[in-house]
Amino acid sequence: MEKDIGKISKNDTTDIVIRVDDFGGNTGLTIREFVTSDRYTGFTKSGVRILARDFGKFKEMINSIPDEDMKSENSEKKKVNEELPDY
Repeated sequence: MEKDIGKISKNDTTDIVIRVDDFGGNTGLTIREFVTSDRYTGFTKSGVRILARDFGKFKEMINSIPDEDMKSENSEKKKVNEELPDY
């Protein structure tokens, strides 16, 4: 069983793919890089696999991260710079 959940672009040639799959008889969540280039197209070794038995804990950890913690430093610096007066 393979069920793609979604993907996030990392750069022009690489996406981060999230899927539920069955590898070696164990269902789990796989988060891996997928490259599309002249030399190679496919999944790389870079990534992580969360077994189904650990998914609840993983989901709990992800959901415990406040949105404020995920604000970009660049956004914060830009905001601070916008608030400073020009001299």
